[in-house]
Amino acid sequence: MTIILAHRGSAGTHPENTMESFVAAEQFGADGIELDVHLTLDGDIAVIHDTTVDRTTDGNGRVTDFTMEELKKFKANYHYKHFFKKTARIPSLKEVFEWMKGNNLICNIELKNNELPYEGLEEKVISLIKEYKYEKRIVISSFNHYSLVYIVNNWPEIETAPLYSDLLYKPWEYANSLNSKGIHPKLKSVSDTIIKTTMENGISVRPYTVNKERDIKRLLQINCSAIITDFPEKAVKLKRK
Repeated sequence: MTIILAHRGSAGTHPENTMESFVAAEQFGADGIELDVHLTLDGDIAVIHDTTVDRTTDGNGRVTDFTMEELKKFKANYHYKHFFKKTARIPSLKEVFEWMKGNNLICNIELKNNELPYEGLEEKVISLIKEYKYEKRIVISSFNHYSLVYIVNNWPEIETAPLYSDLLYKPWEYANSLNSKGIHPKLKSVSDTIIKTTMENGISVRPYTVNKERDIKRLLQINCSAIITDFPEKAVKLKRK
C-alpha cells in the first residue's frame, strides 16, 4: 500500500512548511508529512526549505542569521497572500512535534546541511526525536549522505534515506552501502523497473515530487513504497479509488 507523504505539507494548496500546510495534509488524509530543517542563530531548529527567508516570507537574509523568535515575525504566507488570508509563520521542529502528539503521521525530516554544514544539526534533531519518542515515526533524508551515515553509525534505530536527483546505478546497492532502508530519488531519475527491483531488494522507494495525476496513478499501480507530493488531497483520492 503506497504511503502518501505531503511535501512541505500540502504545499500545492497552502504556504509550504507551515503549520497550516501540515494541518491541511492531515485533514486531506495523508499518511505523513515531509519538511525541511535549518539551524537558527540561537541553535533552534527552524522548519523552512531555503537557506534564506527571501522566497517564502516577507523578510530577507539567511535563516542562520536570525533567532527563532526573529524568524517568527516574518509572514510565511507572504507569496500566498492573494488566496491565503491567514498569516502563517515559520514553525520550529518542536512545534511540529507537539502537534504530532495528536495524530499518527509519519514525518520525513530533510536535513538541509548540503549547502551549509550546520554544526550539530544531527545531534539536535535526534535529541528532539528521542525526547518525543518518535523514533518509529521519523525518516531522515538529506542530499548530504555523509550526514546520513553519521546518523546510522550513532543512532541506528533512526531510519535514513538518501535524496538524489540524477540517475543512480543499482540504487538498492547504494542504499545498502549507507545502511539506509530507503531512497528518495527525483521522480525522473527512476524507472518503474528500478523502483520494483529496489523494493524487491528490501529498500523502500519514495520519489519526489509526484504531482501529475498520471504519475501518481502509475506509482500506485506498481505499489511504490511511498510518493512525496505537493497535492496530498489529489493523491489520497486517487489511492482510495
